[in-house]
Amino acid sequence: MPNKVKEAWKAGKAVVNGWLAIPNAFSAEMYSQCGWDSVTVDMQHGVQDYLSCVACFQGIAASGSGATPMVRVPWNEPGIVGKVLDAGAYGVICPMVNTPAEAAALVQYSKYPPGGTRSNGPIRAGAYGSAGGYQATANDEILVIPMIETKQAIENIEAILDVPGIDGIYIGPSDLSFSYGLTPKLDVEDPFILNIYEKLLKETSKRGIAAGLHNGTPEYANRMIKMGFKLVTIANEVGLMVAASKAAVKTARG
Repeated sequence: MPNKVKEAWKAGKAVVNGWLAIPNAFSAEMYSQCGWDSVTVDMQHGVQDYLSCVACFQGIAASGSGATPMVRVPWNEPGIVGKVLDAGAYGVICPMVNTPAEAAALVQYSKYPPGGTRSNGPIRAGAYGSAGGYQATANDEILVIPMIETKQAIENIEAILDVPGIDGIYIGPSDLSFSYGLTPKLDVEDPFILNIYEKLLKETSKRGIAAGLHNGTPEYANRMIKMGFKLVTIANEVGLMVAASKAAVKTARG
């Protein structure tokens, strides 16, 4: 199956990405029907493990929405990267990639030989152990997306972006601000961080690489699309549910 996020990027379009912290197939199914282009299971800071990730993927598929399933893995290591891809992830977002060597390692973990070192066994993504269509197309369809969220990563950004096999980057605003001694937050207004965003957009655009960003509100996400970001996430399902619930209770009480 073609990766719809990749197709959108090739067409110059931005995608709106959902974010799953809740380890439940039913909530993933319902949430996935809300119009997201892609939905990402958060195994780093969400309350997710591998089995709940698989269940969420099943929920995304059951929704019939066509949303592209992706994962933020907990760390840059081959075991979990291989397992989420075998489970059916079409994109891997990896935290704390700070050097070109770390970016190259992520590419290796995400791709089959000769492009990488991923082991063959797509238990859910394709026919187990067989030389079928999945293995023939996976290296082209899987999105490899390192997170850029530290001062060290910014200092190494051009070398990171020059690593073959990188499809996009994903900015973690809170950690990025934190690493520069600023207050960690999502919808940043600090001119210093916004200038970094501009630099990242310039460098990714030169290389045909997409830039993504985690946002706190839909208004800020829309602004970032207009700024040039090609993937925007709005909070997560927990944050959106809590915000809507608070508003409902407030309205009911007058």
